[in-house]
Amino acid sequence: MRNFFSTIRNSLMPSARLSPAARSEQLSDRDGLPAFDPGPAAVVKACTDWLAAAQDHSASADGGVSRDYSLQTGWSSSYPETTGYIIPTMIAIAQRTDDASLHGRARRMLDWCLAIQFDNGGFQGGKIDSMPRVPVTFNTGQILLGLAAGVAAYGDVYAEAMHGAARWLRDSQDADGCWRKYPTPFAQPGEKAYETHVAWGLFEADRLAPGHGYGAAGLRQVDWALTRQQPNGWFASNCLDDPALPLSHTIGYALRGLLEAYRYSARAGLLHAAMRTGAGVASAVTGDGYLPGRLGPHFEPGADYACLTGSAQNAHCLFLLYQLTGERRLLDAGRRLNRYVRRSVAIGGPAHIRGGVKGSFPVDGDYGTWSYLNWAAKFCIDANLLEMALDQEIRDA
Repeated sequence: MRNFFSTIRNSLMPSARLSPAARSEQLSDRDGLPAFDPGPAAVVKACTDWLAAAQDHSASADGGVSRDYSLQTGWSSSYPETTGYIIPTMIAIAQRTDDASLHGRARRMLDWCLAIQFDNGGFQGGKIDSMPRVPVTFNTGQILLGLAAGVAAYGDVYAEAMHGAARWLRDSQDADGCWRKYPTPFAQPGEKAYETHVAWGLFEADRLAPGHGYGAAGLRQVDWALTRQQPNGWFASNCLDDPALPLSHTIGYALRGLLEAYRYSARAGLLHAAMRTGAGVASAVTGDGYLPGRLGPHFEPGADYACLTGSAQNAHCLFLLYQLTGERRLLDAGRRLNRYVRRSVAIGGPAHIRGGVKGSFPVDGDYGTWSYLNWAAKFCIDANLLEMALDQEIRDA
């Protein structure tokens, strides 16, 4: 239980090593989550404002979105990977609210992605100022999601970049469907089942530009990933740093990729595989919505904190599974997960906190320690938008 003990070490960190803001948040979190749930609409608005602040205050001031706000060090530089998949969320909110300023933000993110793309079509890992600066499969796949959304919303100005990223992924894939040639230097080496989330980017590119083999390449990866799925739905080879206890975050990535493969191909076996994983995740959600930040091979707790990113991602996946199957227990588990995350979000306060979603609850947990993460806010928005849509469908039924 390495991560359990690292969490204990964090909680015992001498206050002299903590900023006053970090120490204050640590003490507050020890009292548990607030009882107040602001509700989906308020949290979507607050998280959107937080992402806008993260773009405006990025330490690299380049149009990308700051990776995080750290209670120890403040705003970071921009993060290409997650800026890429924040783009579809920003476009969706802009369209929902008819807000031209949000469209402008999405266009600035897209234009920045174009500016930093390698000539081979790939994109770097890490923050924009991270070294080494090399093309990485996973990060390219996440930015491909944004480029495809940009083509769909704003036209062919982003099409060349989309094709470049999709071709690079298609052509760098191993024959068995796994990507091994361009791993991130910022995670433990090894095969990654959660690159089903890369496959999703290829499905989006194929929908917009069929005939290039993008979707077929994505399905090859998903088929490979299924060789790592256990009969109960748990995935081996599915973590950034600890395959024996994968993060709920990477479990959420793997599950979403499976679901998108089913939505793309309508292959029944993919839905059955997604149901196995979704049911395992749902079984691990407690009555108050707590999902351990890491889950062992029987979906048993592997950490004593919640990875809020993973909670929001898995909520979204459970809602999608409910839409596909009508399984009410999945809807209920997703609602509990969303409620738990919402209770952690401050609706008031300074801009760097208001609408921010922590890496962990409590804040000294082992994922995104002391920080509010841009992708956590993105997934929180996505999950709550879908919850609101489902609630409306149920009311209208």
